Amino acid sequence: MSALLAVTRLEAFYGASQVLHGLDLSVARGEQVALIGRNGMGKTTLLRSLMGLVGDCRGEIDFAGRNIRGAAPEDIARAGLALVPEGRGIFGSLTVEENLTMAARAGRDGRQAWTLTRIYQLFPRLRERRGNGGHQLSGGEQQMLTIGRALMTNPDLILIDEATEGLAPLVARDIWATLGVIGGEGIATIVVDKDFRSLAKIADRAVVLSKGTVVFNGPPGELMAQPELLERHLGV
Repeated sequence: MSALLAVTRLEAFYGASQVLHGLDLSVARGEQVALIGRNGMGKTTLLRSLMGLVGDCRGEIDFAGRNIRGAAPEDIARAGLALVPEGRGIFGSLTVEENLTMAARAGRDGRQAWTLTRIYQLFPRLRERRGNGGHQLSGGEQQMLTIGRALMTNPDLILIDEATEGLAPLVARDIWATLGVIGGEGIATIVVDKDFRSLAKIADRAVVLSKGTVVFNGPPGELMAQPELLERHLGV
């Protein structure tokens, strides 16, 4: 598989505090990557850096043959990246359908595989709630809406921060199934979640961060076979 995303020597700072330290990462087209590590190790900062949301980044971020490091977030989104942020970030004053349609656009190559109809097929609950305001949804419904909104941009790569945090087990199961569908569509993903065992079932590769650097990069099964590494960096 050819590289869709290539990150080289990435550093990220919040004022005088450095969070990422010369990080290298690549993602192939259609690949699902589990991004894991303890709290405060740089996972969210990495995703935000890829989306142009961290003001002081250094290094190279090549996406689909273009260096996007330093580009505006809206330009990065148009280039084919989509973010499902921690906390979801939906518009509570807009209806479900308005939240979805405001994001609708063709993909970088003009494709329009993901439409409102398609999102409702993927998430029947959103169809039932399409006239409700975002503030009226449960946490699980909000997460479905945020993922659906990202898909409406027809992206090449989706960044998902805390995919199932705070969700009931049955809802979390539905989200994992959805991520499997997304992967089957050829959309690459970088997924952050504390439930590594569930994430490992759908991921092609696991990347572990510790103090802003990559300490493991390989098949999930290989990581699962190293309990001392899991304990040291994940506490599981």
